[in-house]
Amino acid sequence: MNIAWTLQRLQPDSPHVATVARWTHEIWGHLDPTRSLAERRLETRSECGEAGVPSVFVALAGAMPVGTASLIVDDMPTRPELTPWLASVFVHPEWRRHGIASALVERVEREAREAGVATLYLYTPDRQALYERLGWRAFETVNYRGETVTLMRRGWA
Repeated sequence: MNIAWTLQRLQPDSPHVATVARWTHEIWGHLDPTRSLAERRLETRSECGEAGVPSVFVALAGAMPVGTASLIVDDMPTRPELTPWLASVFVHPEWRRHGIASALVERVEREAREAGVATLYLYTPDRQALYERLGWRAFETVNYRGETVTLMRRGWA
């Protein structure tokens, strides 16, 4: 497999919006089953900001999307005091173990820092080790919509 890939800011008119929305719907849709794929497509398009919060990034192998990550205002409505969030980090299974997830996380972190964000949040049910390796720190375990997740944060001085 060719392991060459690049990261790009996802634009609202990109044909890759549909793919990113489908991934989001398929992987995390169970957390809010009332939302349709069409609604997720609209939400993804609305999160494609020009800079700062919100922003969506996509990893591309040639013209094919292979991963994504977002910087959004709110990823856990039950915790409105926590904002903004690193969200929707996903790499297609065939493209894992090539550093794409780490690069996506680092790209979102850079975007947050450049926007003046002091602390960034995320939640994960099972990828704590990845985020800890990247400098994130767990601060709470909660039940969110029927799933046990770890809340993590990353701050800059």
